[in-house]
Amino acid sequence: MGILEVLFLIKLLRFMNAAADCSISACGIDDVPVRFPFRLQGNQPRNCGYPGFDLSCNNRRTTVLKLPHSGDFLVRDIDYRTQQIQLYDKDNCLPKRLLQLNLSGSPFAAVFHQNYTFLSCPTQFVMSRFPIIDCLSNSTISVLATSSTFLVTLLSSLCDVISTLLIPASWPVQHYEGFSSKLSEDLLLTWFSPDCHQCETHGGTCGFHGNASQEILCSNNSHRGNSRQVGILFVSIGIPVLVCACGMAISAYLMIWHARRNAVSNTQRNTATATVSPRPTILVMGLDESTIESFDKLVLGESKRLPGPNGSTCAICLSEYNSKETLRMIPECKHCFHADCVDEWLRMNGTCPVCRKSPSPAHVTSSNISH
Repeated sequence: MGILEVLFLIKLLRFMNAAADCSISACGIDDVPVRFPFRLQGNQPRNCGYPGFDLSCNNRRTTVLKLPHSGDFLVRDIDYRTQQIQLYDKDNCLPKRLLQLNLSGSPFAAVFHQNYTFLSCPTQFVMSRFPIIDCLSNSTISVLATSSTFLVTLLSSLCDVISTLLIPASWPVQHYEGFSSKLSEDLLLTWFSPDCHQCETHGGTCGFHGNASQEILCSNNSHRGNSRQVGILFVSIGIPVLVCACGMAISAYLMIWHARRNAVSNTQRNTATATVSPRPTILVMGLDESTIESFDKLVLGESKRLPGPNGSTCAICLSEYNSKETLRMIPECKHCFHADCVDEWLRMNGTCPVCRKSPSPAHVTSSNISH
């Protein structure tokens, strides 16, 4: 029983460590929570994020997204349900960044596009008439951004066209919302792969199926705890179980050691002093290698079908059977286990781990009896 508890505890600790590695992270206490498909470099392992979704922290503990061809943007918010990320410029001059924005090479796209024309106009003609982009203007030149072809035509004789291009917008601009804009809204982008919309909508969380897998798995949030909860669980449950299991294992070892020592002492004493050999002392311990090897082995096929009263899980290591694994069967009860697991068990115990039946005398060799 001690061995089973130790194996179970090891499995539990591995699960808790994996959960803690990919727990939600952030650059600061009140900053954006980062989780899959995003990964915070330096805080989370590589398998916690999808390729192209790496974030970092600047020296002000603010979350940063680096676009391959457009540089660094600060992250204001991430909506995992709608799959949208909200960005802003550290120098508060987003229009300047929009003039050179290039989203190629990244997994992100604009939520909406709007056709804008940037105009450079004499300040004396446009001041107080239209919204001016202050960070691109000076005392003599004012820069406007407009989606109105009428305004471009109206000012064509006074202003120079800097550029006309499609730029991301938070929502489509309607004709009645004004002739020009300061473009002071945040940059709103979305992503389409990995597609976790349905999973997040139903309260789940996306992640990789395994450390070496690229398959996306949707897990229920009720099974995901933060690292602090994992630590409390380990202190309150894991440590007492570990201590108990270690104590039971040490006690079992000492009992076997004392039994072997007493058997050797009795044998030596009887050989030296007795004229008539007493009745031999039988010490029941584990089975020897030849007896263990006499038990049938089988290689699990693709159907994973087993003979006898067996399930799909090894009762010793608690792991599910996989095809092509080697199993060994106890002859009396037909119970099957991983060969490595049950061999180790039978070296210390002479009974089946499940039903406690002992092999028949035909399967027990004379090496199990000490005189």
